[in-house]
Amino acid sequence: MTAGLLLEPVELPPEPIVGAAALFALDPAVAHLNHGSYGAVPLPVQAEQQRLRAEQERDPDGFFGTLPARVAAARTAVARALGIDPVRLALVNNVTEAVAVALDSVSLAPGEEILVTDHSYGVVARAAERRAAECGAVLRTVRLPLELAEPPDPQSALDGFAGLVLAAVGPRTRVVILDRVTSPTARAVATGPLLSALATRGVVTMVDAAHAPGMLPLAPEVALADFWFGNLHKWAFAPRPTALLAVGPAWGERIRPLTYSWEHERGFPAAVEWRGTCDYTAWLAAPGGPALLARLGPERVREHNERLARHGQWLLVERGGLRPLPGSVGVSMRAVRLPAGVAETEEAARGLVATVRQRLGARIAVRPWAGGGVLRISAQVYNRAAEYQALATGLAGLLKG
Repeated sequence: MTAGLLLEPVELPPEPIVGAAALFALDPAVAHLNHGSYGAVPLPVQAEQQRLRAEQERDPDGFFGTLPARVAAARTAVARALGIDPVRLALVNNVTEAVAVALDSVSLAPGEEILVTDHSYGVVARAAERRAAECGAVLRTVRLPLELAEPPDPQSALDGFAGLVLAAVGPRTRVVILDRVTSPTARAVATGPLLSALATRGVVTMVDAAHAPGMLPLAPEVALADFWFGNLHKWAFAPRPTALLAVGPAWGERIRPLTYSWEHERGFPAAVEWRGTCDYTAWLAAPGGPALLARLGPERVREHNERLARHGQWLLVERGGLRPLPGSVGVSMRAVRLPAGVAETEEAARGLVATVRQRLGARIAVRPWAGGGVLRISAQVYNRAAEYQALATGLAGLLKG
């Protein structure tokens, strides 16, 4: 066991969830341990999208003429399946698009601040940087130490990451962008207590929930945030690209869509959703993803995935000699710290990902970090413990070499 956070052996989940692996078209020669990046679309959902594309090509005029109503129905079905209010919700392509809409809808005065953390997804942080530069605002980055664990006491909900975020909020802070689950480190940041505390300070909150739909219960964060956005094509089994943008009551009439369309005068959400002649079949097929998850059993899937991710992390520590990073309850991803000098730059991180794919036959995610990069694994119903065992053993040899 390496020094630092101690990990106990993790009991393996029941294997398998009957029929789950057969729902996907993944290459069996590859260990797909990076579901968190792009997801994997189940075969029944793929088939529904293909059916919709065929319908579109049989009568394009008729298909596009019915789209606004069908998109609205798909949005409502997804929202109800995920247990959230569809009233202030729009379908968008992905979180990258959603954060651009949100940032463009908030007026910023020169000198006002946008806060992000150093665990933020890179494109989200860059979007905030560009928006700040356009308005003469200031982008500030809050450092969240990798090894900082979550408070063990639920009454200490504003300790840990939350306490550091609140401490960084000042009189000029206008917007705070927080991850529900951080992409590189698989940590929960935007919790209900933290969002409530920020609201009392008059701060506009934006929650990057790219990994939340299908993995975590979505309340209360959706209702508490001014802007909340989450991908459906990761853990909710929807086709790519499909995501949700939820806006608070004060923002519906102030939303600025990225494109002007024939639906613009109808306001939110139609003005955001409609972008002319595009392929909307992913959105129309999206309800099939949460429906499939419901048939598998959401709690069963979440327990399976979280336990398998924890087991994979334990193997990387015990067999790979890596340092574990704290995890968050309910999250189907875990992260470990690579040795100093490994994957500390973007180029080196990409190189390690490519080497692991070529030599170990596995897909992983690596984020560059000073003092040693961060390696993240995911777990989904198609994964098996043996895949993490092979990764841990092989990675130990690669790093020694």
